[in-house]
Amino acid sequence: MSKINTRIVLFIIALAIIFLVLLKGRSPFGKRNSSFASEPINEITKIEFEQKGGKLILEKAGDKWLINGKTEARKSGILFIERVLMEMTIKSPVSTELFEKVVTSQDIEPVRVKVFEKRKLLKTFLVYKTGSNVYGNIMKMRENSKPFILSVPGYEGDIGSGFTLKELFWQPYTVYNLLPSQIASVAFENMTDSASSFLITIRNQQYTLSDMKRNLTGWDTALLTRYLTYFVWIPFESWPADTEDIKEKLKSQQPVYRITVTTTEGIIKVLSLWEKMIWTDDKQVIDTDRLYGRVQDIDEYFIMRYFDIDPIIKKRSYFFRE
Repeated sequence: MSKINTRIVLFIIALAIIFLVLLKGRSPFGKRNSSFASEPINEITKIEFEQKGGKLILEKAGDKWLINGKTEARKSGILFIERVLMEMTIKSPVSTELFEKVVTSQDIEPVRVKVFEKRKLLKTFLVYKTGSNVYGNIMKMRENSKPFILSVPGYEGDIGSGFTLKELFWQPYTVYNLLPSQIASVAFENMTDSASSFLITIRNQQYTLSDMKRNLTGWDTALLTRYLTYFVWIPFESWPADTEDIKEKLKSQQPVYRITVTTTEGIIKVLSLWEKMIWTDDKQVIDTDRLYGRVQDIDEYFIMRYFDIDPIIKKRSYFFRE
């Protein structure tokens, strides 16, 4: 083979290698239309959500994240959305017909997401939140781009839930966070067993225990003071996905428990609790692990674990040693 032919062959091989390298690093759908994950140099510092004229901003301020520049955001919520934004990948493309069926025909308004590192815009894309898949989303880079379902490797849950403008979602999942010294009274009402209800009052560092009508004697001070320590931190687990359905079901039902705490500053917080039903073996049964809760100043129901609320669900007899 002549030197000229050898050079031509080597040149062709070199071009083929370059082409293969470029092809390997290229997204099969075109990077411009399918590169959703953010790649900050150091860290994401601001996230913006816009939908139907509304806007919510999560922004890092020192070691904290703030919601619209005011309330401190829930750490677990921030960690979740950071993971989604940096690790999400395409699970599958969405056909024009499917997008028309589950998004367009349902008039689903997208959430426009912007991700920043300081002043640098890292990524912007659209999230159509839908229940048509377990990942809770269909996303586009732009309105005229190809739609995809995205997921996070190793996580099989709904990542679409993280793209929300509801401030409540981002706030700490805390029902009570009170020291015993901050409590003036606790009224526990058992709506199905009134003989278990009780009222604790504290005045001038003196405790009283009553059955809601008259003061009782013979109770153990150590058990009562221990009970008050359980209010130091009582969280709830999550907001239900079907909020409107839950409201409709529970608005006419009486709660099973009601706990009213009055602080030394005169602030009253009422927690009402309802049984939660689940399906098992094709029938509805009471969920023995979780229940629904609601506080009087928020028109939303949340899910609580018995593990978290059990310490303050006591019968009156708890305060009397056998």
